[in-house]
Amino acid sequence: MDLKELLGEELYKQVEEKAGDNKIAVVSDGSYIPKDKFDAVNQEKNDYKKQVGDRDKQINDLSEKAKGNEELTKELDDLKKANQKATEEYENKLKQQSFEYSLKDALSANKVRNPKAVKALLDTEAIKLDGDKLLGLEEQLNAIKESDPYLFQEEQQDPPKPNFTTGQHQKQSGAGEPSTLGEALAQKFTK
Repeated sequence: MDLKELLGEELYKQVEEKAGDNKIAVVSDGSYIPKDKFDAVNQEKNDYKKQVGDRDKQINDLSEKAKGNEELTKELDDLKKANQKATEEYENKLKQQSFEYSLKDALSANKVRNPKAVKALLDTEAIKLDGDKLLGLEEQLNAIKESDPYLFQEEQQDPPKPNFTTGQHQKQSGAGEPSTLGEALAQKFTK
């Protein structure tokens, strides 16, 4: 379903005029990627590029040092340890990044007014990331909602609809009361 079908012809034309050269689209079809996720994937790509470059350099350095067997063995062991350490650090960084983004999304979904303040109140060590779910977060958020409800946006309720009457309670004219100003003045001064 496109925007024109959603809004109707008239409203779509008004929106189109206001937007000018800017593109307008319905993003609920999955074609939109949130900036947070884009930044995470982009950071991951840059880290991979850096790692590949570092390893290529290490291989080049290793081929130059391959002239002596003992020296080569020692260098290979050192590189294996360094690469293993770099891989572990990178995996930990990715896990932490994934945890942070999931936590940010969960806080947003729970309509938190100030995510930094709520995050400071959370025991993040007790929260574990299991796939896309954060285990232990819901209990902590419920406790914070009870102790500090001002940190969360209230769910907006529909405003009460006004009660309209059909005008049945209006005074009937002709019951001794003048209906115009002229009649009222005439009645006042003729007495």
